[in-house]
Amino acid sequence: MKTLKDVDIAGKRVFLRVDFNVPLDAQGNVSDDARIQAAMPTILYAIEHQAKLIVASHLGRPKGKVNPAFSMKPVAERLSRLLGRPVPLLADSIGDAVQSAIDALHPQDVVMLENLRFHPEEEKNDDAFGKALAGLCDVYVNDAFAVSHRANASVEAMVRHAPVACAGFLLEKEMTYFRMALLDPKRPLVAIVGGAKVSSKIGLLKNLLGKVDKLIIGGAMANTFFRAMGISTGKSLVEADLIDTAAAVLAQARERHVPVYLPVDVVTAPAMQADVPVRRAPVQEIGDEDMALDIGAATVMLFAEALQDAATIVWNGPLGAFEIPAFSRGTLSLVDHVATSHAISIVGGGDTGAAVHLSGKADRMTYISTGGGAFLELLEGKALPGVVALESAP
Repeated sequence: MKTLKDVDIAGKRVFLRVDFNVPLDAQGNVSDDARIQAAMPTILYAIEHQAKLIVASHLGRPKGKVNPAFSMKPVAERLSRLLGRPVPLLADSIGDAVQSAIDALHPQDVVMLENLRFHPEEEKNDDAFGKALAGLCDVYVNDAFAVSHRANASVEAMVRHAPVACAGFLLEKEMTYFRMALLDPKRPLVAIVGGAKVSSKIGLLKNLLGKVDKLIIGGAMANTFFRAMGISTGKSLVEADLIDTAAAVLAQARERHVPVYLPVDVVTAPAMQADVPVRRAPVQEIGDEDMALDIGAATVMLFAEALQDAATIVWNGPLGAFEIPAFSRGTLSLVDHVATSHAISIVGGGDTGAAVHLSGKADRMTYISTGGGAFLELLEGKALPGVVALESAP
């Protein structure tokens, strides 16, 4: 696929699809601008190279209706402050008034479209809506990795009608690190997979078994594997209908000679909440009234040993209920070991990224993905509609 530096954008109308679905505080102001900051290299490049820049995103879930609570206004204001220049918010994302405003742009001007999801056609990947959006620009740039697994009109249909389509720097970087993670990794390659449910990671586990040299499994999903091994799990979260699936994953790992590391001890409590008595126990001693909510110290040592010779580490999913301090030590301890390793470390978005940032070691990771669902689908071996569209574009 073409990237931004492959395209002449001087004097051109550049439609930049970003993911500015950022959190807002009670006053309606942007409370975390990390996603805006992630797109700044692409935005600044477009301005420096004399583009007429049209920034477009969705915000929240307005369900195809105009809802002032999901207006892009606070996002446009934050981008304006970051750039030190006006970023007017247009009243819609298509239509005559929008077209007139864009026709009046000069090189280095920046405008933002109103929430794309105010139109139901966006999430329906409506071809006519995609064509209307494409009519606004000379060059389409996708820098929204985090939504590139969604076949939305501004991600997929629009590309079919845009005169030129390419990837922005963030999307290009995400795909580069994905290749480093799974397609052409330095070995040994070790994957850490955590989170609550096996059901959300089945595709990931099956795909990883054909690629990794070692597999570490933690988080609540490990409980289902314990049950597959005949270990009692008390009141811990278990997906009973996936116990056979977990057993099959372990059997497949043995057939492929891929070592699988599971917790050997856990931190338990009668409920997943703060201010409850906690107990550390070997996994074989989880009580009938216990919930396993974090990995124990012996497991941290075991997992750290598995990482010692790693050349590449891919991590998706926390290893405990890290948002509660009493159950955060396992995940945060492993962050320390990954941070001090000499491996290329690539971390999936969402909760895993949040845990790494909580540890204060985010700057010690090689890369933290900006897309939770999109990163997971890549790890599952799936193609992303937004990337496929760019690869097919002329």
